[in-house]
Amino acid sequence: MAFWKFSALRLGIMAVIFVICLFLRLGIVYSALAAAVMGWCITYLFFRKMRDEAGRALASRFNKGVTAPRTSTEISDALAEDSAVEQHGELRVDSDRKPKPAPQQPAQHQPNEPRPEDQPR
Repeated sequence: MAFWKFSALRLGIMAVIFVICLFLRLGIVYSALAAAVMGWCITYLFFRKMRDEAGRALASRFNKGVTAPRTSTEISDALAEDSAVEQHGELRVDSDRKPKPAPQQPAQHQPNEPRPEDQPR
């Protein structure tokens, strides 16, 4: 049902834009192109939740009982997260947040180099 609602919304927006373009005397072909592009853009930008629901409904319709394949990287990441949660209790994983930069360590003195305070003045 979500797929049909989203399709009806997109077609309705396209029809309104098509009529407006015809009123502006762009011609049938340019009006149709403008309506298709603008209808897609408007629904893509402003109706994300409906679009995602429609996509899930369509995917479940064609992939009943089939799970999405997981790559070896996804599997190893999931295992690492599971082991971290088991060791430390509940952890919050927020992959959308940028990682904090590592703190800068002071430069270490090399044993073979003379230290600046040992230099004669």
